[in-house]
Amino acid sequence: MNNHSMHRVVCISFIVLLFFSCKHGEGEYHGVTDKIKAESENYHGISLSSEAYLEGVETMEITEGEHTFLIPERKRQIKSFACTECHSKPLSQLQSKDGKKAHWDIKLHHANENTMNCATCHDGNNMDNLKSLTGNSIDFNNSYNLCNQCHTKQFEDWKGGAHGKRIGGWAPPRASMTCVNCHNPHKPHFEKRWPARFNTQKIKERE
Repeated sequence: MNNHSMHRVVCISFIVLLFFSCKHGEGEYHGVTDKIKAESENYHGISLSSEAYLEGVETMEITEGEHTFLIPERKRQIKSFACTECHSKPLSQLQSKDGKKAHWDIKLHHANENTMNCATCHDGNNMDNLKSLTGNSIDFNNSYNLCNQCHTKQFEDWKGGAHGKRIGGWAPPRASMTCVNCHNPHKPHFEKRWPARFNTQKIKERE
C-alpha cells in the first residue's frame, strides 16, 4: 500500500470515528452550549405578569435615564393635598395661636437640624409643589427627585431595581415603590425591632 492510499484510509477512518463518536442519545449533550441550544428551540417566552398585583394601585409611567417603569401615583393618596386648600395665608398667620392646627407637630428627624428644615424640601411660594436645593419645582408624584440630591447611590440602585420594593417582583410590566412608599420623608430611618419569632436562644447567648 503506497503512501497516498495509506493517507486515504487514515482520513476515512477518522471521519467514521468522528461520526460515530458524535452520535448521542436523547438528553445527552457534548456541552452546556449544545444543551441550551437544543432545549431552547421550542421556547416561546414566559407568561408571567405583574398586572395581577397592580389591581387597585393607580400607577404612572416614568423614565429615568434608560429605565422606564411604573410607580404609584401619590398626590391622590395624600389626604391633605392640595396644600393650598389650607395654605391660603402666609405661614406666620397660619401658625398663630388661634389658627387651625394641622401638621405643626411634625418633628423632622432627617439629617442634622442645622442642615434641614421644612423649607429645604417644601416650596413656600407654591405649597402644592416641592423644590430642589437649587430652587427648581418638583411635583409631589416625583418626590424621588428630591431624595436623589443626597442619596445618589440609592437612587441609581433604585432605577435599576436593586433598591426598594418591586410590585409583583421582576415580572413585567415593571412597577416599583418610590422612596416615600417605604420611608417616612420626615423620619426616614427604620427603627430596630425584634424578629417576628422571639428567639429565646439568642436571649440566653446575650446574658
